[in-house]
Amino acid sequence: MDTSEPQWLRWARELQALAQSGLTFTRDPYDRERYERLRDLSAEMFHQHTAVPTEEWMALFGSQTGYATPKIDVRAAVFDDADRILMVRERADKGRWSLPGGWADVNITPAQNAVKETREESGYEVEAIKLAAVLDRTWQRHPHGVFSCAKMFFLCRPIGGAAATSLETSEIGWFAQGDIPADLSLDRVLPSQIARMFEHRRRPDLATDFE
Repeated sequence: MDTSEPQWLRWARELQALAQSGLTFTRDPYDRERYERLRDLSAEMFHQHTAVPTEEWMALFGSQTGYATPKIDVRAAVFDDADRILMVRERADKGRWSLPGGWADVNITPAQNAVKETREESGYEVEAIKLAAVLDRTWQRHPHGVFSCAKMFFLCRPIGGAAATSLETSEIGWFAQGDIPADLSLDRVLPSQIARMFEHRRRPDLATDFE
């Protein structure tokens, strides 16, 4: 895998996933002990390379149940008639800019999640019109994350509402491609991803990007 992640992180993440899935399906008490030990080893590896105590990693991993799969992050690329893209300042990331979005909630579709997140973070009502990209966070070289994550980008158009900040956002703005803020929330979106959304805007016939 050609990524910028250190080998220890890939090993520790895989150990955690193997332990989580194993604990979900095993009925053998001895295997359960082995999977719990794998989970503990993963927590110890994360502790050795971070400032977070082992106990906190163990508590986090202990809260993860079921078969281990990538988490889903949705992002809305909303364009107005002037070909400007909607962006929000994220309070949780020191006021850095991002596309509206977040972790996908259950019981609604990914597209509905993109619409919901946009409304909650920006005040605008939008309609999702195209799935532009499904990307792996690690392969995209985002800052290192604990869990595997798939990112889904939807092209959207505004259909109502008005700019409004929220508990999550401190400012709302529309930006032309040459005016994208430099202080991006890189955990959430990369400059290359925003540039690609402008390409999808200009060329609606482009196929969905995936990897």
